[in-house]
Amino acid sequence: MNFLASATLLRRRDGHEARVTYVELFFDLVYVFAVTQLSHSLLHDLTLMGAMHTLVLWFAVWLGWQYTCWVTNWFDPDAIPMRIMLFAVMLVGLIAAAVLPSAFGDNGLIFAVCYALLQVGRTVFIVLHLGPNHPLADNFRRMLGWLCISAVLWIAGGLASSEARLALWALAVACEYISPMFGFRLPGMGRSYTGDWTIEGGHLAERCQLFVIVALGETLLITGATLGEHPHWDAPTLIALLVAFLGTAAMWWVYFDTSSKDGSEAIVHASDPGRIGAYFHYVHVILIAGVIVSAVANELVILHPDGRIATPAAAALIGGPALYLLGNGIYKTVVYARFPLSHVVGLALLAPVAYVTDNLMVGGLTTLIMILVAVWESVSRRRAVLAVH
Repeated sequence: MNFLASATLLRRRDGHEARVTYVELFFDLVYVFAVTQLSHSLLHDLTLMGAMHTLVLWFAVWLGWQYTCWVTNWFDPDAIPMRIMLFAVMLVGLIAAAVLPSAFGDNGLIFAVCYALLQVGRTVFIVLHLGPNHPLADNFRRMLGWLCISAVLWIAGGLASSEARLALWALAVACEYISPMFGFRLPGMGRSYTGDWTIEGGHLAERCQLFVIVALGETLLITGATLGEHPHWDAPTLIALLVAFLGTAAMWWVYFDTSSKDGSEAIVHASDPGRIGAYFHYVHVILIAGVIVSAVANELVILHPDGRIATPAAAALIGGPALYLLGNGIYKTVVYARFPLSHVVGLALLAPVAYVTDNLMVGGLTTLIMILVAVWESVSRRRAVLAVH
């Protein structure tokens, strides 16, 4: 305890933007695995219930990463106690990610215990380090209170039947996702205010951007692995590969070419960077969900390019790009204070594509729409920059 109390774990606030450390990048590798597990689970259970299960588990994965990201924004990941804590979180997270496909089956309790231990254990470590009088102590005690409430719901869900498990885990997700919106308010403990969160805005923006890279990279990994296991490399399969690759490249372009740098500057120069940082985390959960669903769609197109379009396949093929454009549009509304017209048009064009006959045609058309949005938004951003100068 004395070691924890005496360790200087807080990041230095010297006016320079905090950099993302190697241990944080190492930590993200667990989440590459978790995203892969989720996309495979959704592909093998492409039903409404399967989608609901994946949605709840995706929120859990995102929230586990998000809360850790905030901790490493305040505290120095290169400090030895912090590194040890992050390695412990990685180990528990790796076990949780390994059982994701069976979290609504036989391994529900294992997932729930690991996830609750990850969230509560990390926060207990911080509370013990800060002591009772540090300016951040009250915020983390309130956070710990809400995470303990959600931990009870996670473990109760792990013990319950599949139907009750979904309801309990959805409530647990709501506790963790919504509680920051009202400052982790608890009876007798007051609430936190974003203005008191002395975050490093550039670091937080970069962490979100790196998670987008993780998700897009996982999409490419699935595309390559699916092609490698395909028994016949015929023309439709190779065209499907090209469509999947161009679609992923267009998704990268829509986010990184047009707004990622501006997003970093928006949070750094904001009068309340804590609030903008919270918005970033709320928005990116939608945006990255679109990448995960698009990875499932790419795999479907490569495996069955000439398959007649069915409702589950159409939902993945249209839903992935739609979620991605919606998330990007909301993100750019935070950055630029407007929802881009290109994204509105892209969303409007996606709906009729669902009535096309086969998987490859739908995948090709959605890719063309993503390329259109990428080019439109890129030209629009460059014109805006020229107009300013």
